[in-house]
Amino acid sequence: MRSSTPLLLAAGLATSLAVIPIIPLQAQEPKAATGEPPPGSPAAGVTAPVPGSETQIAVLYRPVPAPSSYDAEADPEDLGIAGGRMAVKDNNTTGRFTKQTFALDEVALDGERDPVQAAKDLSAKGVRFFVLALPAAEVLAVADALKETGAVVLNAGAPDDRLRGADCRANLFHVLPSRAMQTDALAQYLTLMRWRKIFLIVGPTERDKAYAEALRNSARKFGLKITAEKPWTFGPLAKARGDTPTRAEAMVFTRGLDYDMAVVADEEGDWGDYVPYRTVDPRPVGGTQGLIAATWHPTLETWGAAQAQNRFRRLAGRLMRPLDYQVWAAVRTVGEAATQTRSTDAGKIAAHLVTPEFSLPAYKGVSLTYRPWDHQLRQPIIVVQPKAMVSVAPEQGFIHQRTPLDTLGADEPETACKFR
Repeated sequence: MRSSTPLLLAAGLATSLAVIPIIPLQAQEPKAATGEPPPGSPAAGVTAPVPGSETQIAVLYRPVPAPSSYDAEADPEDLGIAGGRMAVKDNNTTGRFTKQTFALDEVALDGERDPVQAAKDLSAKGVRFFVLALPAAEVLAVADALKETGAVVLNAGAPDDRLRGADCRANLFHVLPSRAMQTDALAQYLTLMRWRKIFLIVGPTERDKAYAEALRNSARKFGLKITAEKPWTFGPLAKARGDTPTRAEAMVFTRGLDYDMAVVADEEGDWGDYVPYRTVDPRPVGGTQGLIAATWHPTLETWGAAQAQNRFRRLAGRLMRPLDYQVWAAVRTVGEAATQTRSTDAGKIAAHLVTPEFSLPAYKGVSLTYRPWDHQLRQPIIVVQPKAMVSVAPEQGFIHQRTPLDTLGADEPETACKFR
């Protein structure tokens, strides 16, 4: 059986990293490095028209609620959907060469509006491509409801590992990284830096607990040690105003612990930003706040990303956020597959996505591909702090028999996915 364990090119982790032969990620997959169509691709030179005219792509999302008070970092009203608007423009630019056009249906699910009924209504009108910026339960419900229609569903907002494992679906593809991929990226960086002792702080929500479980798995996978783990019981101090006795108690929360880095699991953003610079001992903080693993960040400028950042800013009047990028990549997935296959048929496009012939140029240094065993988009993950990019995972030196990208997340021998 093939081993799925990522290997570090050295006699052991204790050996000097200076002796590691460097294998650049770009050398593993020497395809297009930007989001533009590569030379020689169907989009670069095909002029024969494609039967089927316009391709409709629906984006289903929940509108961003207005902040209860002034918040300089509040989510913009067009979060996510702005990425889809840029992507459909890109699709139509490349589609001109194949006489293909693309249109975006923006479906804002206000209040208690049911995403399943909304998806069924669109399907009845002939829509076969759905991009979902929704929680895991709703993603799964929509995928099941559209199973018999032949529709392709692209998950742009739910990182839950179960959607790539026990609850995977044959018609469901995942554009954003799973939680396992995110925590693997962070764990690879900690391994590289030899920060092997972790203090894990876990928030009260189910999402926080899911992130913590992914981090525990990543720690085992890469030989890190969780030397201490505590639940966060002090409330949403990162959003509180002024000093309170609770703050004073939280300041001694880390007293008497031996660790190299504190990892916070706070996907709601309630308290994680409070921890940096308030630990008893001077230690870095990462996880969901501090040093994070992300699909996109305003400081990413290499591999043509600066061009994408500028185009997005002209279009939306703001910086591109991770959900914008994820929706962009989902809509571009449909466009690239349509131009590569010269087809608008959902069944043909879905089959093409998991072939070696499919690739998505996406400003990550390599073209991205989907894993056949769980339909997860392989991709480099950037490790960033609020004002600068720190690193890119997979880290140099981590190898895999297929591609270094498969050192992030569940590999084929490990997957619990059985498509249905």
